[in-house]
Amino acid sequence: MTTSLADHLRSLPDESLAALLQLRPDLVVPVPADVSALAIRAQSRVSVARALDGLDQFTLQILDAARLTRNPDDATTATDTVLAMATAGPQPPAPTAVRAAVGRLRALFLLYGPEHALQVLPAVDKVSPYPAGLGRPAAELDPRTAALCADPAKLRRTLLAAPPSARAILDRLAAGPPVGSVPPGALQAPPLGAEDPVLSDPTNGGAPTGSPVRWLVDNRLLVPVTTGSSTASGTVELPREVGLLLRRDSGPLGPLRTSPPPVAAAPREPKAVDSAGAGQTMEVVRHTEGLLEQLADEPAPVLRSGGIGVRDLRRLARTAGLDEPTTALLLEVAYAAGLLGELEMPGATTGRYGADQQVLPTGGYEVWRAASLAQRWEQLARAWLTMTRQVGLVGRRDDRDRPITALSSEAERASVPATRRAVLGVLADLEPATAPTPEEVQELLDWRAPRRSRGRDAAHREVLAEAAQLGVTGLGALTSYGRLLLGDLTSTDERGDDPLGVHADVESGDPSSAARALDALLPAPVDHFLVQADLTVVVPGPPEPALAVELEAMTELESAGGASVHRVTTASVRRALDSGYTADDLHDVFRRRSRTPVPQGLTYLIDDVARKHGGLRVGLAGAYLRSDDETLISEVLADRRLESLALRRLAPTVLCTQYQVGRLLGALRDAGYAPVQEDGTGSTVLARPRIRRAPPRVSVTTRTIDPLGAPKLPMPRLLGVVEHIRRGDAAARAARRAPAVVRGGAPGLGGGPVPAHTHSEALAVLQQAVRDKALVWVGYVDAHGATASRLLKPVSIGAGYLRAEDERTEMLHTFALHRITAAVVAD
Repeated sequence: MTTSLADHLRSLPDESLAALLQLRPDLVVPVPADVSALAIRAQSRVSVARALDGLDQFTLQILDAARLTRNPDDATTATDTVLAMATAGPQPPAPTAVRAAVGRLRALFLLYGPEHALQVLPAVDKVSPYPAGLGRPAAELDPRTAALCADPAKLRRTLLAAPPSARAILDRLAAGPPVGSVPPGALQAPPLGAEDPVLSDPTNGGAPTGSPVRWLVDNRLLVPVTTGSSTASGTVELPREVGLLLRRDSGPLGPLRTSPPPVAAAPREPKAVDSAGAGQTMEVVRHTEGLLEQLADEPAPVLRSGGIGVRDLRRLARTAGLDEPTTALLLEVAYAAGLLGELEMPGATTGRYGADQQVLPTGGYEVWRAASLAQRWEQLARAWLTMTRQVGLVGRRDDRDRPITALSSEAERASVPATRRAVLGVLADLEPATAPTPEEVQELLDWRAPRRSRGRDAAHREVLAEAAQLGVTGLGALTSYGRLLLGDLTSTDERGDDPLGVHADVESGDPSSAARALDALLPAPVDHFLVQADLTVVVPGPPEPALAVELEAMTELESAGGASVHRVTTASVRRALDSGYTADDLHDVFRRRSRTPVPQGLTYLIDDVARKHGGLRVGLAGAYLRSDDETLISEVLADRRLESLALRRLAPTVLCTQYQVGRLLGALRDAGYAPVQEDGTGSTVLARPRIRRAPPRVSVTTRTIDPLGAPKLPMPRLLGVVEHIRRGDAAARAARRAPAVVRGGAPGLGGGPVPAHTHSEALAVLQQAVRDKALVWVGYVDAHGATASRLLKPVSIGAGYLRAEDERTEMLHTFALHRITAAVVAD
């Protein structure tokens, strides 16, 4: 079979062979040495399974028809025979659809040969042992069952006599797969209607009336089979002939559907879908920024087993006002986007949490914050589409009954990117703004790639839920910018032919089409706010990055959304003064940014806090506290809230404590005072707090979207691969034509010394060939000790080396004379 397929591949033109490699890219990893190696790889079980995984339900059913209609003598079938079986049902498909499916199978070389003698790759039977969900022929299972199936009338009477419970089992097995397991002892229980002095029980046959499985076995409608070394495995199989008879109403292949199942839901209004999705993108960016700011203020320790602990996840979720699954999703996406990382803590002791690493924002977080809202969302969405993290596993338990935590390695699943692409691909192929139910999405996936979607219902639902949380979908439908983002990633993954970046944007900072589409849906960033009399600040839209920094320093956030509300308080003004702002700076910001008159109360608040600010001075002792106001010093000394500092009076205007400056400053500010730090000269020290950042991390968006998929090469490179395979095939044929003495070599480097007269004869043949310009078969031992042979035209001999032209490649090569084992003049 291998030789037949290899010969068929050799007869193809280069373009057809390159088309096969394009459809099955795993065949070129690594590049086969010759056509025979390519044929062996194309028939391997792993490669065939990959090819079958990408086929839709109808094409797989046509392949099953080809397997069922094979001639027992030569294992071949014909297109007309396949067409006859496929159209034998009550609702036959169009012949053109069947022939198109056969064409797809032939293009993948799951079927090969002429149309009147098609052959199926043997590995197909190993990967899928039951074609169309039918069992093996009765002749392969049991002679007595084969005798029953050989009498159609008797087989029908036996089926009609089956009790209802037994008929239900037959109908279930006829739908596929044809193999079922039975409880222990069921095959030994009495058949239905028979009497037994010992009543059957749930472990010995089920119902007290007897075992329907036993009835079916006794009447030869089911055949017990053994698996492995067990002779009483409790497994039965439905013979193929019985299954075909039970399918007489639906056809031998079952119901055939040439197109995907329809979606009942009517398309929604596209504007409503995009608006809902755009609103969610704003929330995603806001919550992600809030989580990262929390981790910047209070980094989460890394567990010894990796990831963030359950307590820290709950703390972050409670502070951000989110549930734990959403918090875990945003943390995982931010980590995949390179916004989060681990920072080593040198000198820290390792405890329950490890304590030698902390999770906090990276340097890329600052760059991300400075980008537009649409670009920030796009970076998160791209990271989600390409990351190999299944967030739905967070909170569950692994095989060792340990909880799976956020950012831990237990949530790694290499197949997740392909799953996300498949689910979103279903939504993208529907009419825009169509919102199918999760059940309809699963039905579409079952038709598009039944082998891949089998048993992955929960993972598909997780993808739909995460897409809605991230704003990729809105109202259950794929948004317009989500469609552009998916198309961009898919085209990049399929193209893969731009190693020099020729097709990349001239300026890497240019927003993508998805970012531009989302930007048009979002409200324009604003550079102003409205200050009200109650000292609230209303921002009528997303603030610009510079305005956001100023608001963060001077106000307290009260409510967020499309329009956010902030409040100016004594603590917020003091915080701004501590970070380096002066009273004049604050007045200027509010006067410049506010579109309403600045309330007099805000002016008084800023001036009042600024007047008190710095009334107390903190320096190094442990730490000291001084003030020109003796009354204020006495008030601080008498304040019971500061008793833990153990303050002592050194002078009427000076206090000291054993604690460091940082703790003294924090305690005074918590008590409502406004101290500032000073240096050794008495000058005020005002500075923004030092920001700690984790080392930069590379975003997962730089890698391919499907880490399990083989690289997809462009046609020019595939033609180069085909040329390499052809050359290897020619070399293999040339080696087979070489004389036996050259192919076998001679004992030499690996098997003992070469006889002197043999080596002398080889040199004489080569010298004569140089003079006559004749072709010579040369056998030699390469650097790895392997023997090889080539057809050469010697050019010169000297200094211990032979220079000769390879007849096949027309290239000059140099051979060490001591490695040459034989030389024979070609005929």
